[in-house]
Order: sequence, then C-alpha cells, then structure tokens
Amino acid sequence: MAGHNFLFVPGPTNVPARIQRAMMVPMEDHRSPKFPELTLEVIRGLKKVFKTETGTPILFPSSGTGCWEAALTNCLNPGDKVLASRFGQFSHLWIDMCQRLGFDVEVIEVEWGEGAPADRYLAALEADKQHKIKAVLVCQNETATGVTSDVAAIRKVMDSVNHPALLFVDSVSALGSIDFRMDEWKVDVCVSGSQKGLMLPAGLGVTCVSEKALAARQNATQPRCYFDYLDMVKNNAVGYFPYTPSIPMMYGLKEALATIEEEGLENIFKRHTYLANGVRAAVTEGWKLKLCAKAPQWYSDTVSAILVPEGFNAAQVIERAYKRYNLSLGAGLSKVAGKVFRIGHLGDLNELMLMGAIAGAEMAMLDMGLPVEGGSGVAAASAYWRNNQQAQARAAA
Repeated sequence: MAGHNFLFVPGPTNVPARIQRAMMVPMEDHRSPKFPELTLEVIRGLKKVFKTETGTPILFPSSGTGCWEAALTNCLNPGDKVLASRFGQFSHLWIDMCQRLGFDVEVIEVEWGEGAPADRYLAALEADKQHKIKAVLVCQNETATGVTSDVAAIRKVMDSVNHPALLFVDSVSALGSIDFRMDEWKVDVCVSGSQKGLMLPAGLGVTCVSEKALAARQNATQPRCYFDYLDMVKNNAVGYFPYTPSIPMMYGLKEALATIEEEGLENIFKRHTYLANGVRAAVTEGWKLKLCAKAPQWYSDTVSAILVPEGFNAAQVIERAYKRYNLSLGAGLSKVAGKVFRIGHLGDLNELMLMGAIAGAEMAMLDMGLPVEGGSGVAAASAYWRNNQQAQARAAA
C-alpha cells in the first residue's frame, strides 16, 4: 500500500527521524573507558524527566513489565501485603503479577472508566492499624480506558494517616507526556518504558527509585537476580551495566532527552492537553460518542478510549481502519474488548498528524455503518485547534 502506516496506538509511538538517526551507530565496547560518558549523561537527563534530585533512575533491557517486577521483588518480602486498585487492564496485570509472585494483595475494585479512588485508599490505610500494608500501587495513566489518576491525592491520603508504606506508580503511558513529580509526591518507585512519551522503540524498562526504596532493598528477601536494583546502582555509579546494554537504544534515549529538553517538559504537557482536547472535541462534539473515561477529571491527555454505540463491534472498526486506510488504532482490552477503540495521542505529534487519525477513524466507522456524520469529527477538532491557537502558542513558546 502506498504511503506510510498511520500509527495511533497508545504505544509504541512514532519515533522522530532525529532519534532514528541517532540510533544508527556502529557497535562499540560497552566496557571501554569512554562508555560511561553516555550512561551518566542519560541518567542525568532522566532525573529531569522524573523531576527528582534524590531518586536514582535505572534502565533495564525489558519492557515496563520488567520494572513492575523489579519494584516488587527488590522492595518487598515474600508474602508481604500490598494495596492496589483495579480499573483497567494494566492495573489488573500489575495486580496479577503481585498475586503470581506470592504477595497478599488487597484489591480496590473500581468501575472501568474511573481512576484510583483516593477516598477508598484512605479507608484501607486507616484500617491498617498494624501497618501490614508494605506498598501502595497506583497506575497514573490506565492505557486501556484512557483514564488518568491523581497520584498526588494518593500521597496526600498516605501522609494524612502517617502510613509508612512505599508508593509505587505505573507511569508507563504518562511519563514525559503528563506531569509526574517524583520528589514532590514522594514516589518510591516509578515504572515506565521507552516506547511511549520517550519516543523510542520498545525495549527499555525505565524506572526511578527513591532512597527509601533502595534502603528497603537492603533488607528485602524476595528472590531476584536479573532485576536487582543494587547490581544496577553499583555499576551505573561508574557508568557501566551489570550486563550488556542496548547501545543503539542508549544513543536513542540520549537524543530523545535532548528533544525533550529543547521543547521543555512543561510545554510538552501543555501540548498534550491541547492536542487531547481536539481529539475529545471530535469524539463528543463531532461524532456524538462517549469516552470510556466517565468524567472530565479522569480524561487522559495521552490516549482516548472511544465507546462505540450498542450493537456495533469496535474490533471491526479497528480492522477496517487498518486494512482499508492503513491506520493503526488501539484495541479494546479485556472488559472493554469490542466496546472501544483507542486513539493514542502522545509523543511526537501535532494537529495535522492527529487529523489523519480522526479522519481515518471516522471513515472506518462510516464504512461499518456507525451513526456518525461524515466530516463531523474533523470539523470539531479543527474548530477547537483553530480557536485555541493562543493555548498552543503558549505551549510552543
């Protein structure tokens, strides 16, 4: 098929040409005296993205899932109790991992389309008089439902009852696109990956660990090996790794961090809000459809999960978009399979790129008989972006 594929899943995201070029490097000796320059520069840049002075960024050759496992096995003991909320496929998978690793999980069940409920976390922590809960888990951005949770609110309730549990945050589809504040929110482990807001291929588990979490590692007895924080910290301190890193990915990450620095994190957050508002205008004002996220307080600026009307199958829309228009949309997962399709709007993108996704999704829906008006989504998004140029100008300044 002529033309390139329009990639609008919520990860992997489009890799900018300058980052692709940066990754086209010859192999080199990762034990050479020069290699630490690359490692240490990348770690310094990541500290800015995590907004931390005291945290320690760590890179694992893995996906974000590896960092989930690292958080659990480095900081906890066998059978420890953890508190987590389940409101989408990825929060579910982290809970599933906890259970499979033998931890005692107290699950807060939440309707899919809502986010982490601070009041219910508070109730659970207040009831834990003996402080049996050793870690609190929260998914900052639930990719399956297009929902963003308030991590600061979870930290606030933990502090309000002086609970000593560690705070673990999944920021896989948020980091570098939605505000994250490691130090201010007193996050102990942040979990992310390379293939979302960092604009790289999949393959790097990107995490950051607090001093409190590293102290917990000193006494934790849960088995671990490949994902051992201390092995990484010891080697990274002098610019090396305990095993072979992906050299092209390291150079790509260096360029990605330079790209982020040039635009500025705060401007990136504003750009994502501005672009997401245009997509939401297409969905609700143009197509007259609903988002899976049940209220504006939960709306994600990196992915929109769009509910198709009763009697229609979102999987058919996704298939039509791909086969007929060369557009990749995100599928509905688990409970929302067949009920939603997802438009990822994070990383390296602008209005016209998103117009392609909106137009393609609209044509696919029309082809499958969905009751949307042709051109309505594009018109609504266009109206929002054209009438909010000042917002984008501020974001780009």
